[in-house]
Amino acid sequence: MKIVVIGGTGLIGSKLVKILRERGHDVLAAAPSTGVNSFTGVGLTQAMEGAEVVVDVANAPSWEDQAVLDFFETSSRNLLAAEAAAGVRHHVALSIVGSDRLPESGYFRAKVAQENLIKASGIPYTILHATQFFEFVGGIAQSAIVGEELHLSPALIQPMASDDVATTLADVALETPVNGSVEVAGPEAMPLDELIRRFLRASQDTRKVVPDVRARYFGSILDDQSLTPGKNPRLGAIRFEDWLGRQTAQAGR
Repeated sequence: MKIVVIGGTGLIGSKLVKILRERGHDVLAAAPSTGVNSFTGVGLTQAMEGAEVVVDVANAPSWEDQAVLDFFETSSRNLLAAEAAAGVRHHVALSIVGSDRLPESGYFRAKVAQENLIKASGIPYTILHATQFFEFVGGIAQSAIVGEELHLSPALIQPMASDDVATTLADVALETPVNGSVEVAGPEAMPLDELIRRFLRASQDTRKVVPDVRARYFGSILDDQSLTPGKNPRLGAIRFEDWLGRQTAQAGR
C-alpha cells in the first residue's frame, strides 16, 4: 500500500516512515527537501498518485500566532484538495491532547483550525491527539525561567516518547478511519514541575524548580485535565526515566 507521510523527514515523520517501510508498505517521505511542499502546493499532485493513506505530521516553521495559523490552514487546504482529487481513502493527522482546552495558545488554536478543516473535508479521517513529547521537555524548562529559578505549574502532564508516538501513528494509519479522534499518552502522569525537576536532576542542573499554580504553559494556565488524556487512551511503553537514561548514555558516547 502506498502511504504518503507529510513532514516525513522530521522528528516523528522519519521514525514513522521507517516503521511503515519495515511493515512492508511503499512510503513516500514528503517534505520540501524531497520536492513536496504542502504550504505552497508544490509536488502534491504527483505525491498523491496511487496513495491510499496520507499521514500529516508537518509542523509550522514559525510559532507566531498568525504565522502558525496561516501554515496549518493553508497546508491543510492544499493537502485535502490534493487527496480528494487523488481518491485518498484515509487522512491521518497528528494533533495535541488539550488542543481544544487551551485557547490562549496561538499554536493550539491553529491545531484546532486544522482539525476543523479535516472534519469538514469529506475524506475519511483519524486525528491522533498525543501528549507532549519527552524530546521537548528541555524547551519547556527554558520557557519557565524566572531569574535563577524555574516556575512551573504543578498540574498533571502525561508526556511520552516520540518513538511511541510514531508507533501509534503507524498503527492508526493501517486501521479503518474512525472519523473522529483517538488519544495516546505516556505510561505515567506526573506534576509538570516534577517532570522538569527530574529532567534537571538527570542533566545535573542544580537550579530550583518552584511550583506555581499561576505559572503559564506557553500562555495558558493549567489544571489537571489540561494536558492529560480522557478515558481509555492508548498508552506508550517507554517511561520517562528509561528515556532519560538512554539520552544520558548517548550523550556519554
